[in-house]
Amino acid sequence: MKAEQFDYSKALEELEQIAAKVENPETSLADIDTLVGRSRDLLKACRDYLRTIKDKIDSLEN
Repeated sequence: MKAEQFDYSKALEELEQIAAKVENPETSLADIDTLVGRSRDLLKACRDYLRTIKDKIDSLEN
């Protein structure tokens, strides 16, 4: 995934929505399992994006 194609704000928004669904007692365990998997993917994408940005900033400083 290219950093310029990733929408960090949308990913954070989706993570917030997932957290709300997981905290809802009406959410089934099967759904929670799916939501946790999706959140894991989003977190990895966010971390990768932030590392890419950090690397770009670091290269500008050197």
